[in-house]
Amino acid sequence: MAKFQEHKGFKRMFKEDKLTLGLGFPLEAYTGSFPEMNLNEQMKLAKEAEDYGFAALTVRDAPLYDPNFGDVGGLYDPFMFLTYAAAHTKSIALTTGSIVTTLRHPFHTAKSAATLDSISGQRFIMGVATGDRQIEFPAFKVDRDNKGELFRESLDVMKQLWAEKFPVIQTERINLTEGDVVPKPDFGIIPVFGTGYSSQTIEWLAEHTDGWMFYPQKLEGQKALINKWRGLTEEFKPFTQPLMIDLSERANEAPKTIDIGFRAGRNFLVDYLNAYQEAGVNHISIGFKDSRRPAAEVIQELGEFVVPKFPVHREQKFTFFNQ
Repeated sequence: MAKFQEHKGFKRMFKEDKLTLGLGFPLEAYTGSFPEMNLNEQMKLAKEAEDYGFAALTVRDAPLYDPNFGDVGGLYDPFMFLTYAAAHTKSIALTTGSIVTTLRHPFHTAKSAATLDSISGQRFIMGVATGDRQIEFPAFKVDRDNKGELFRESLDVMKQLWAEKFPVIQTERINLTEGDVVPKPDFGIIPVFGTGYSSQTIEWLAEHTDGWMFYPQKLEGQKALINKWRGLTEEFKPFTQPLMIDLSERANEAPKTIDIGFRAGRNFLVDYLNAYQEAGVNHISIGFKDSRRPAAEVIQELGEFVVPKFPVHREQKFTFFNQ
């Protein structure tokens, strides 16, 4: 995509017909709702992931903890946590999967995203979503039935705020006639990826977003969906998905299904990744919830035996301030 050819995060992660691998925070094996997320350990592993050649680190956004949902999601605020991660890394892309735009004011979201992209040296890819935790909408006094409209509004407003100086914006909840939101992104835009359908049609997403984050599904279903996506996009717009793995110590162990992923040895994992690369997936973010092995061990094994088969693209080093 021409408009992102100099965006460091985008070009590290994405190239047509190629797959890269990333990791999803928390970088730890845990059960239940709450990870420990020791910051020193998280940043140590984040730097190791960067050194091994993983393309990206992803964090989730969960404005409220919903005990009925069964998982706290992102323990820390995603923008603040990724800013902290930016200060401890140099080149790895930083992504959200995904910011709940329906529950945030577009002014605040636009400013936070532009700030993170600038501080990190254009390494930020922003996944966006409508939200899926039932208790959040009444808590924020947001009508759940309006979440699709709020999602569209947020994207339109943020893009205008990033691209224009002193824009005049009139929507149902915005009356901007004076003032401006700064900083502006260096390229006048930040890569924005929709998550799932986000209460939209695939046609709308293909026109208004820069890529698509979708959920894992069987190969033929994912391939058919990607083909439909490609048919609606005139330029290259990446397709990404998450994947939970419980990596066996035995390289040849056959797969067993777990929630949005599987337990298997690395040889099956490589075969799986090759098949999904051939189907058109451009990035897979690996998570460790319910893993039986420590995350550090799994990251090392992936870094030594799997990541080299799916290398990052046109990697460039970036120094955070005066590191």
